[in-house]
Amino acid sequence: MPSPAFRPLAERFGIGWLTAAMLIVPQLAPLAALGASPPPPTKRTAPAPLQRARVTYDTYLLGPGDSLQIELENIPELSGNFTIGPDGTLYLPRLRALFVEGLSIEELRVFLTQQFRAFVRQPEIYIRPVAYRPVRIYVGGEVRRPGYYTLVGSQQLGSVSNSADSAIRENGGDQINSRPGLGIGQGPESNSRAGTSSPGSPSGGSAGSGGLTTYGAFFPTVFDAIRASQGITPYSNLEFVQVTRKQQLSSGGGKLRTSLNFLSLLTEGDESQNIRLFDGDVVSVSKSAVVLREQLLKAGQTNLSPQFIQVYVSGRVKSPGATTLPQGSSLNQALISAGGQQLLHGKIEFVRFTREGELDRRVFNYKANAAADTTANPILVSGDIIRVQESALSAGIGLLNELTGPFVGVYSVYSLFNGIR
Repeated sequence: MPSPAFRPLAERFGIGWLTAAMLIVPQLAPLAALGASPPPPTKRTAPAPLQRARVTYDTYLLGPGDSLQIELENIPELSGNFTIGPDGTLYLPRLRALFVEGLSIEELRVFLTQQFRAFVRQPEIYIRPVAYRPVRIYVGGEVRRPGYYTLVGSQQLGSVSNSADSAIRENGGDQINSRPGLGIGQGPESNSRAGTSSPGSPSGGSAGSGGLTTYGAFFPTVFDAIRASQGITPYSNLEFVQVTRKQQLSSGGGKLRTSLNFLSLLTEGDESQNIRLFDGDVVSVSKSAVVLREQLLKAGQTNLSPQFIQVYVSGRVKSPGATTLPQGSSLNQALISAGGQQLLHGKIEFVRFTREGELDRRVFNYKANAAADTTANPILVSGDIIRVQESALSAGIGLLNELTGPFVGVYSVYSLFNGIR
């Protein structure tokens, strides 16, 4: 049905209403400029969604300390081995200092290709890592000692290593040797040319036990990170371990987070849950509301946590002092290890200093048949203090000895002098 505004024009000139509308609408534009109320704006259709960048989880990002072999085909004077400096720059012939920190190897190849076009007509660039920088990560959550750790392994490429041992260095601490044990991981791109990598490179996922790739470089895994933080506690929930990682710029940047069932590695040997760690990763172990004794015993059978703990037993026991126990031991086991209680004894005093700075102190009666992980028989952690208190009778005898002790000494000296005279 034609609009009433267009009917007179259509009847006068004998044209259709649509043609009349096309003649009138252009004339309305000047009216809008003179202050006439413009027609309501048309709704703008939403643009077609942009193609989402591909999310990558195992791309190695370059940083200070990485050494690269960069080769320009048929141009040896521009090729060689180069190391990324502490400021994240790579110093190359002709190009001088280039900031490359945070780039993947493929992104670096594309970047250098663009830069070298000013000097080379059609640059063909090959990039291969020669040595990887130490991996600095943060381990948090329910572990024995959260904090920053630097994991240094067999990072030199080119010769196959016979051992996957690594040196784990804690900031401000001493260097210790660590056997990766169950570790396995995926390596970064090894050779980069036109966006491809060689089939035998670590990017193809070829890795062996202990994170030993075909190039002989050991890359630390979640297992190594938890082990470096001195293992788990009785409340560590290994079924929920999170890893947070930075993503490469070409994939959108930002951070990625994944959840792992790390316990399946210990119980079923599921090595897919023991992913390789990159520099800057954050590992977080969740906390359980109850003691997970079975998990603690399973972890104690591996080298994930220290095999033994040390607690202190004092008071009315036969062998007071520090005692060493296997992981997952209970209070009753500690008392047996200390030689058992003396004939006259009172209640048990249990003291623990928590990581939150609080004091967990309990006093209860000894129960020889108490089940493990109960109020009267808690699961111990390293540093716990157990004191067997005095009974009323033993305390009375002790008080009597304190009171009569000085008089006995004086009487003995008096008897000695009388004997001499």
